[in-house]
Amino acid sequence: MQTHRAKEITEAPNMINVTYNGTPIYIQHVDEKNETARIYPLDNPQEEMEVALRGLEEK
Repeated sequence: MQTHRAKEITEAPNMINVTYNGTPIYIQHVDEKNETARIYPLDNPQEEMEVALRGLEEK
């Protein structure tokens, strides 16, 4: 996923379906410099992780 699209998703007023390795996730924060995102699986908000934007896929 491109950085600008990931930022748009985090700022969107409605939920946009995004997955990481096939798991539906929520994007908390986008680090433009490092091209990473802070995410968590929708079914487990306690499992936060930092991942490369290229691993995110919009559905």
